[in-house]
Amino acid sequence: MELAGKTAIVTGAGRDIGRAVALRLAEEGAAVALNYHSSGAGAEAAVAEIEAAGGKAFALQGDLTTQAGADALVAKTVEAFNKIDILVNNTGGLIARKTIPDMSLEHWNAVMDLNLTSTFLMVKACLPHMDSGAIVNLASQAGRDGGGPGSVAYAASKGAVMTMTRGLAKELGPNIRVNALCPGMIDTDFHNIHSKAEVRTHVANITPLKREGAPEDTANLVAYLASDRAAFITGANVDINGGLLFS
Repeated sequence: MELAGKTAIVTGAGRDIGRAVALRLAEEGAAVALNYHSSGAGAEAAVAEIEAAGGKAFALQGDLTTQAGADALVAKTVEAFNKIDILVNNTGGLIARKTIPDMSLEHWNAVMDLNLTSTFLMVKACLPHMDSGAIVNLASQAGRDGGGPGSVAYAASKGAVMTMTRGLAKELGPNIRVNALCPGMIDTDFHNIHSKAEVRTHVANITPLKREGAPEDTANLVAYLASDRAAFITGANVDINGGLLFS
């Protein structure tokens, strides 16, 4: 188990990619703190699964767009596991598709807070407890190509996460590595809610691997980037899209 003795925080871990990441890191031996906002049942079920396999985990509800939410998650993690080695910033979302003429400042700020400010707050809160280790941010293919209809705010926020990843890699090296993932179409509630079925089918058909990604595909890459196998990788924004987009 490559992460034995390590402690990880996974935000947005109650469902989909975040939940798969938490389970994968635990499978590799990490003790895992799972944050969730509204998906409590999924987070608690993941904790039960980890503990049944002999691992250590807890779930904590919190709004990571607030300083109090980030601080509470970090404090409980340090209390339970004494340290932080891995931070996976998965909190995020589109909220709703809005074109610029239809977009309020409140919507713009909410998307930025959810995707970008939450990442800033979690990194800042964790750093006093991270002497070394790895941070993995969840960006998006939208940060490269601008996203689909009505997702300018989301794409802009994920592009900012990508740039933040590069800057953090310079600032926090050599002891802390910082990388990000740029997922394409992954089979999650994001697309269940915001993408039409015919669009998803078309995208899968034009993807070289002829399918959507699974949360587990993403989780495997996160586990790799968090491990010592990726010891010479930092500041990278890694595409995981089945060949749909080559950056």
